[in-house]
Amino acid sequence: MLDFKSTIKMAMISLKVNKMRSALTSLGIIIGVSAVIIMLAIGTGASKKVQENMEAMGSNLLTIRSSSARTGGVSMGIGSRPTLTLKDTIAIQKSIANIDAVAPASNQSKQLMYGNQNWQSTVYGTTPPYLYIKNYEIDEGRCFSFEDIKNSAKVAVIGSTVATELFGDVSPVNKVIRVGNVPFKVLGTLKTKGSTGPFDQDDLIFIPITTAQKKLFGVSFPGTVGMIVVKGVDGDTLNDVQTDIEELLKTRHNIGKNQVNDFEIRNSAEFQEKMKSTVQTFAILLASIASVSLLVGGIGIMNIMLVSVTERTKEIGIRMAIGARASDIRWQFLIESFMLSIIGGLIGVLTGIIGAKAVEFFSDGMSVSISVFSIILSLGFSGLVGIAFGYYPAYKASLLNPIDALRYE
Repeated sequence: MLDFKSTIKMAMISLKVNKMRSALTSLGIIIGVSAVIIMLAIGTGASKKVQENMEAMGSNLLTIRSSSARTGGVSMGIGSRPTLTLKDTIAIQKSIANIDAVAPASNQSKQLMYGNQNWQSTVYGTTPPYLYIKNYEIDEGRCFSFEDIKNSAKVAVIGSTVATELFGDVSPVNKVIRVGNVPFKVLGTLKTKGSTGPFDQDDLIFIPITTAQKKLFGVSFPGTVGMIVVKGVDGDTLNDVQTDIEELLKTRHNIGKNQVNDFEIRNSAEFQEKMKSTVQTFAILLASIASVSLLVGGIGIMNIMLVSVTERTKEIGIRMAIGARASDIRWQFLIESFMLSIIGGLIGVLTGIIGAKAVEFFSDGMSVSISVFSIILSLGFSGLVGIAFGYYPAYKASLLNPIDALRYE
């Protein structure tokens, strides 16, 4: 019977005798495992960051924009042809089921001034539900009301970036700022949301939609809005809501079956799924590239084990002469190969965790996420590499003829 305890003990002795060679052999596995863990941590962290950013921007959203105008055969871009109105917003809210909230919005870039401070920011003319839809929360003061919208009041709610740039540490509430050349009273400030890629979600200002239309932006067609944002009750019914809105707007805008829509609807769920899929594919690609290092490390183990078989030919012959079977020899070399891989894998895991944390620490805002799955996967793969690449040398050793092995010099 195979004595695993003594076989493991002999494998350990063999590895200790050649410490430097064992360390160099494990180096490929160490690099491979650490690379896999770092790459998976970066990929997983990026995926979570994308999901957090999407959730911060709002979930289950439909964004309806006017279609693009064309001048001389050239498209002027989405929203260049004003076709959506405040009445469309009201119709959607009253007629469509499974809607949580709906809000119109128009935006322009404007110069903001307070005292001797000024700041360029994006001004959104909208209604209070827009803040709920986009997950904005009031930090200080209050939001403007529907009464303010009815009266086209010159009031505003500002983001934290705007508040910092114009007021520093002073509370902006009840202060008067100038948006362009129009004075606005600041009713409240928003809680910080941070950046989503190049877009600073706190560098904006909200004002009543009617005030924007009548007193700040000016519109070629009274009552038109740049977009309508709809928040569905849940993701399962969002496609049905989209279809219902499309049919409603076609009817309202007198669009026939064979006519092109004068509006476009974008589904945030579809975009989010595409982004998640892209990030996950990127993470798998990174891990696959890193896995090549493990294969290289496995080849290194196989080469060293083949050299070891040649060097220990006489030892193998002596073991066979005193009763060791071919399976005993095979298991000894397989265990040596496996232990080299596992030891390298364990060191690689530690190195990978430290490396991932270092990437997060020294990078500008990069998020990493180390999962138990990635550690188990890396260790399991390293052990598999050790067995796979150690099998041939072990098999070759077990085929040696005892007499020829004893004669080997």
